[in-house]
Amino acid sequence: MAQPDTKKIFFENLSGAGKAIAVLTSGGDAQGMNAAVRAVVRMGTYVGAKVYFIREGYQGMVDGGENIIEATWESVSSMLQVGGTVIGSARCKDFRTHEGRLKAALNLVKLGITNLCVIGGDGSLTGANLFREEWSGLLAELVEQGSIERQSVETYSALHIVGMVGSIDNDFCGTDMTIGTDSALHRIIEVVDAIMTTAQSHQRTFVLEVMGRHCGYLALVSALACGADWVLIPEMPPEDGWEEKMCQKLSANRAGMKRLNIIIVAEGAIDRNNKAITTDCIKDLVVKCLGFDTRVTILGHVQRGGTPSAFDRILASRMGVEAVLALLETTANTPACVVSLSGNQSVRLPLMECVQMTQEVQKAMDEKKFEEAVKLRGRSFENNLKTYKLLAHRKPESELPVSNFNVAVLNVGAPAAGMNAAVRSAVRVGISEGHKMFAVSDGFEGFYKGQIKEIKWADVGGWTGQGGSLLGTKRTLPAKHVGKIAEQMRTHNINALLVIGGFEALESLLQLYEARATYEEFCIPMCMLPATISNNVPGTDLSIGADTALNAIVETCDRIKQSASGTKRRVFIIETMGGYCGYLATVAGLAAGADAAYIYEEPFDIRDLQANVEHLTEKMKTSIQRGLVLRNENSNENYTTDFIYQLYSEEGKGVFDCRKNVLGHMQQGGAPSPFDRNFGTKISAKAMQWVTKKLVETFRQGRVFANTEDSCCLLGMRRRALVFQPVVQLKGETDFVHRIPKEQWWLKLRPLMKILAKYKTSYDVSDSGQLEHVVHHLPKDSDASVAM
Repeated sequence: MAQPDTKKIFFENLSGAGKAIAVLTSGGDAQGMNAAVRAVVRMGTYVGAKVYFIREGYQGMVDGGENIIEATWESVSSMLQVGGTVIGSARCKDFRTHEGRLKAALNLVKLGITNLCVIGGDGSLTGANLFREEWSGLLAELVEQGSIERQSVETYSALHIVGMVGSIDNDFCGTDMTIGTDSALHRIIEVVDAIMTTAQSHQRTFVLEVMGRHCGYLALVSALACGADWVLIPEMPPEDGWEEKMCQKLSANRAGMKRLNIIIVAEGAIDRNNKAITTDCIKDLVVKCLGFDTRVTILGHVQRGGTPSAFDRILASRMGVEAVLALLETTANTPACVVSLSGNQSVRLPLMECVQMTQEVQKAMDEKKFEEAVKLRGRSFENNLKTYKLLAHRKPESELPVSNFNVAVLNVGAPAAGMNAAVRSAVRVGISEGHKMFAVSDGFEGFYKGQIKEIKWADVGGWTGQGGSLLGTKRTLPAKHVGKIAEQMRTHNINALLVIGGFEALESLLQLYEARATYEEFCIPMCMLPATISNNVPGTDLSIGADTALNAIVETCDRIKQSASGTKRRVFIIETMGGYCGYLATVAGLAAGADAAYIYEEPFDIRDLQANVEHLTEKMKTSIQRGLVLRNENSNENYTTDFIYQLYSEEGKGVFDCRKNVLGHMQQGGAPSPFDRNFGTKISAKAMQWVTKKLVETFRQGRVFANTEDSCCLLGMRRRALVFQPVVQLKGETDFVHRIPKEQWWLKLRPLMKILAKYKTSYDVSDSGQLEHVVHHLPKDSDASVAM
């Protein structure tokens, strides 16, 4: 990989030389913790710091001895894909006592450790902050006891703390996602998808209990991701009389030819009187009132287990590097901070502000201020709840607004997992807004052929978890058929258009915008949702379908690497899709622990290939058994996958052998990931609300007429905000020849991938998080947390 000649990795004051950093995992384990530990160790080592493992959490810190050991680059190899935490975690009563913390301080001072990276929940992080506040007093006590020299008090005068939240519950305020949450959602959705097939066969009702303690995030998001009939969460207990309403809903769904019911219950679910609602209580209720064959499944600790998802590996790796940067920048006056995620952006927040707000949620629930509890959970949680209610509970016809607007929805381009969730959301939100919804089959090819029909609420039931495109999709662009498409729009009186697709969808909207000059039928609100596994659409950091493809690649890479377990040293060359966009190769490389990833956006030559082979050969001789090299399909027309395979095979003779794999269309198939289901569902709901607003604004003299730039938009996620952007304005940001944006945020992840693969490279710290303050509400247009 070519070495990017960007600015220096660190300013001089950010050197880690002479510093000692210790990393520990505490409290409950969560998938992705190992990725965070690996990133801390490798980034810390990279900047010249000594890095230590503290085994068994705070208990290891108190006990000392072999529980605190120096970590090396090699000691974190092959742990990226392992669930749980390999350095162990324990709940420690000793650390809660003053004597225990005194022992811990002594053990750290002996090794010169004054920088702690704590990965855990709010209890673990609160304990770390207390330790930091007591630090100078503890050292003074140790001097009095004669355990340490007085000079040590000056040398180790301040303890610096940076936290990363590792918890499947996602119950920590200040971050959109905690490490482990996405993986837990994967486990839940895998089980729900499996249960739905047997429930369908026997016309059964299933009541599922998911974890989360006093937080309903897992229950709520999994209900949104699988289209559950009913969900019960502690933050928003059901209104009195909910039992009758729930039974009516289940009965109505069965009457509508639905053969199964799914009810999801958070383990901390309560009613308005703070009385627990259990799965058995719900089962008995359904059997008694409806006589349905009902089963209970309690998922339990299976949610904590298994391999971390691609999202969690990337999140944990980014957070681990950010934690090291934060520790290097701290001064004696810097408060303990927690590294978190806001939208697609790393941020640092004062640890205790986050802890206090998290405690406020529980206080609000105890005081039965449930609306306040939902708000305190954050705008992401609030939006999840609103969207679930909008899509799961249909209003009676008499309560629906009457708009008399017809809205068409279609898929364009290659299929992407999550498209069906987006269509379902659009149809149901559109109907709730009073519109008549029309589905267009086979993209614009179906449009000009007249394959357009009205689509009802029940028609999209069960679509959320299905891969591909149930509407059908084609790459055909509208330019050659605008006359026929305009005719079909007249025939069906289409007043607005929602296009879900990839780069072809963007080109299509640009062509329809141009056609407004000739055909007034296109002077209507038009909105595009980016949906492509390649993630190559300008105007958005993420596209529907990309997360599912990433998980497919990473899972395959794990299996391929494991296939060489116990054999001689081996390097795998793997080709990914993406056209000219290197997103999949780069981000999958970071998530799978690749040694190199070749992409079009970062040109490389034979000297770079040779340097990579030599670097990998050296690592193979000293530390690792298996190597992984990814190549984007169009990264270079001459340095093909075969060429790279042959080069590595020849140059690695006597040290390693080579295998190659072209992953192909398996990256495009499969059930959508929880992330893609929710991302598709929520941005589609937001798009339909924008469509409604535009229809009202542009309805004059009995018809809709919209010909301004801002009436033809793409809805994308940019850093920390969801933004509607006129497609005409995106033309300048686009390389139409190679079908990629001119600037791509994920290129900043490439140096990170190289550092974690032991390359000396430059690292741009300008984008690293700055210390901010926790706010109860983000600005209304800044809900980037919609992603999950």
